[in-house]
Amino acid sequence: MRKIIFLLNLVLIIFAGCSPRAKVTSSQTLKDSGKLEQAFNTINEAIDPGNENADKVLNWPRTWEIRGEIFQAIFQSEDEKIQKLSDEPLTEAFNSYKKALELDDKGRSNNSLKVKLTLLTNDLTNQAVKAFNDANYAKALTSFEQILDIQSLDIVKEDNPNAIDTVILYHAELAAYNAENYAKAINYYKESAKYEYGGAKTYGLIATAYQMNKDTVGALGALQEGFEKYPNDNVILTSMIQLYLDLKKTEDAMKYLDMAIKQDPDNATFHFAQGTLYEKIDQMDNAVTSYTKAINSDKEFFNAYYNLGALYYNEGVKQIDVANTIPTSDNTRYQAELAKADEWFKKSLPYMEKCHELDATDKMTMESLKNLYYRLKDMDNYNKMLEKLDQ
Repeated sequence: MRKIIFLLNLVLIIFAGCSPRAKVTSSQTLKDSGKLEQAFNTINEAIDPGNENADKVLNWPRTWEIRGEIFQAIFQSEDEKIQKLSDEPLTEAFNSYKKALELDDKGRSNNSLKVKLTLLTNDLTNQAVKAFNDANYAKALTSFEQILDIQSLDIVKEDNPNAIDTVILYHAELAAYNAENYAKAINYYKESAKYEYGGAKTYGLIATAYQMNKDTVGALGALQEGFEKYPNDNVILTSMIQLYLDLKKTEDAMKYLDMAIKQDPDNATFHFAQGTLYEKIDQMDNAVTSYTKAINSDKEFFNAYYNLGALYYNEGVKQIDVANTIPTSDNTRYQAELAKADEWFKKSLPYMEKCHELDATDKMTMESLKNLYYRLKDMDNYNKMLEKLDQ
């Protein structure tokens, strides 16, 4: 009788050892004992659709949970041979855990899977940070996106349904932008904007991503939306002005420049930009006023000095053209018109000299000074400029 019972038990053990689910359990035992390569091979054999009764394994949630554990262990291994078993072990682990959740319609594995997904999030974060630092932005993006996917799972969200990991979202944006996946970057930036993460700066980033994606309309729309939400933020305002300038929309640029100057009346850059716009629409008196305000706000603003000096210089050149229209027989009138040109050149001179003081190597300034000294018959300084220009 004892022999019969022993034989029956032996048959059951042999049958269990050959059953598909036994292979799954065996693969976990191998993993737990550090035999990862054997665990990897065993779980792959277990889920091979060609095996008899494979459906008993393929539709068993535990199969995929254990498979996820094995791939996660492969990622954590420092053995190069083990690391070569999978190119994307964390992706395999994530897909396996998701499969386990899908198959476990009664939620029996929810608690254990929640723990494993939390640990997987830590591994994915480490992988993402390393990939980003290695400039492998596409891989970093994938990892950050997988973290966001985990956080969107019902069993993860149930503890804090309204929680949004804005830090991971922000890094997904950066990874997408650096990977030149501007469409995704825009979507993630917009998601951040919903939660007011990054404030006005986020709208500037959305606009930049649109511009990199060759979509100036989208960029302008983002900036306008940001300006409505943060009307007192100069970053948004400055970006809008620059975009309008790039689009040659002078009136719009001027309108927002007026707003910007009201918000920050001592901002030399705003006054300078306004001066350039006034020049474009031939409002020279207003241009002079704006450049002067820029200089008063920043005593070392080279471009403001240069533009004001150039404005006066160009007016002088125009006046010479006027003088040249006078008949040669009317020398008195001709000389009178030339004298008017010299008055413009005299106005230009101190601004060009200031430019030379601020940057003694600027060739355009030296050329302008050479011509001014010649026109004003200051031959000593004219010759000095020739020497500096090696002429």
